[in-house]
Amino acid sequence: MNSNRNFYKPLAEGAPKPSTEINEDLERVIHFFPPHLKKVTDKLGAISKESDVILGNLEDGISPKNKINARKSFVKVTKKLNLKNTGLWTRVNAIGSKWFLEDISYLIAELGNKLDVIMLPMINVPEEILFADRVIALNEAKNNLKKQIKIHVILETAEGVMNVRELASCSPRLHGFSLGPADLAASRGMKTVRVGGSHPDYGVLEDKKGERNFVQQDLWHYSLSKMIDACAANNIKPYFGPYGDFDDPDGCETQFRNAFILGCSGAWSLHPSQIEIAKKVFCPSLEEVEKASKIIGAMGDGTGAVKVDGKMQDEATVKQANVILNLARKIKNKDPKIAKKFKAYLN
Repeated sequence: MNSNRNFYKPLAEGAPKPSTEINEDLERVIHFFPPHLKKVTDKLGAISKESDVILGNLEDGISPKNKINARKSFVKVTKKLNLKNTGLWTRVNAIGSKWFLEDISYLIAELGNKLDVIMLPMINVPEEILFADRVIALNEAKNNLKKQIKIHVILETAEGVMNVRELASCSPRLHGFSLGPADLAASRGMKTVRVGGSHPDYGVLEDKKGERNFVQQDLWHYSLSKMIDACAANNIKPYFGPYGDFDDPDGCETQFRNAFILGCSGAWSLHPSQIEIAKKVFCPSLEEVEKASKIIGAMGDGTGAVKVDGKMQDEATVKQANVILNLARKIKNKDPKIAKKFKAYLN
């Protein structure tokens, strides 16, 4: 965590002060949509009631001829939405593109504090985040915003992965990071055209004991773990990005579950079918909640050591149990139907 006395000072006179509170909002799924496609935006009202976050995409997937139309359509469509408990985000074009400055100025002028988070692609060094921070702050001040708009960074280059520790601690405006597997794969020279997920040829063989089975391995474990550590050290949120095969729900669920177990707060949804997958995965199981509740109950004041179901529990496992129960309580408050199964174990 940055201890510089000026760390929490706004980067523009008249801009709102950064929050010093940790973001505890339940944000399991960030649903992407192309704002210029009417057949998609016609369904946005219903989708916004199912997703924790909806994100208007202005970058990859939007052709140059549609960039301005997508920007204006995002504003037009979202102004009509009553989002209540759903976050409103956008992914703007890269800071080196000719669209970036107008993306920021137009969106803040038109949406103000209805816009919660701006996602930045292709970030490599802290100076790029600080540049975006100042541009956003200047526009917040110009439009008299009262609450700071957060920045969410996509980690999708080899240089970004190498610098993630410095990136994660450079600005109080940071909401978190998402791993972008496709651009990261290209940046590294990885030999895959898949967007997220494993590769059938990436794995290990069992030792020489009879028949040797081949076991696929997770391509993203190292990068994801490094990003999660950087986020946890700075009290911001880590996310897995896209899973590109909409016809492979099992593969999507497996990739999301790996991210969940490692410590991610959520993942992206590129198709409505992935919303429910993310909400299912980024939720503790009944067995986990039951076990966590037993540990807390047996440990009393949380000190010492006891045996629960034949296994040793101590102060460290109390912390682990509280991670599970705290998430279950958040889900109970936002999604009672999902949390109904473990309601009996929550106080």
